[in-house]
Amino acid sequence: MTTTMTNGSNRLAATAFFLLAAMAVVVGAALGFEHLGGYIPCKLCLEQRMPYYIGAPLMAVAGLAALMRAPGWIARLLIAAGGLLMVYGLYLAVYHSGVEWGWWAGPADCGAVAAPPSSEGGILDAINTVIPPSCDKASLRVLGLSFAGWNAIASLMLAAAALRAAIKGAPDNRG
Repeated sequence: MTTTMTNGSNRLAATAFFLLAAMAVVVGAALGFEHLGGYIPCKLCLEQRMPYYIGAPLMAVAGLAALMRAPGWIARLLIAAGGLLMVYGLYLAVYHSGVEWGWWAGPADCGAVAAPPSSEGGILDAINTVIPPSCDKASLRVLGLSFAGWNAIASLMLAAAALRAAIKGAPDNRG
């Protein structure tokens, strides 16, 4: 019985830390494309990051709970919450992809904006010239998918892994 519980706790911890790493890689890639690649995110792009910003620390707590031998239901509940965050991330990514493909309208406050008139001012004036792109234009497509499309795939896989672990839980299903 103790070995089964230990194996179940180790499995939950491993799953939680895998999800933590995967979420960090996905959002890290988005930040890399922004800060290193120069791709300015639109409003919907920024919203798609929120499930990762919340989910990654949540998976760290779930992993620590499993390692500290907390009751299995605690780690499973936290992992399930991370899975639901990824389901929400999937919704946001599919919505954004649909906006990019013209299947439905995006938010009214996510359109292209004209740049402010240029002036000979300093750095503060330069900040005002950075205009977020329109949500309906994909800034890059790789193998036919935009960043939002790739995020939909990542969110789906992470949601499936998290929800499977949360439902399956420890092998003896008592914890």
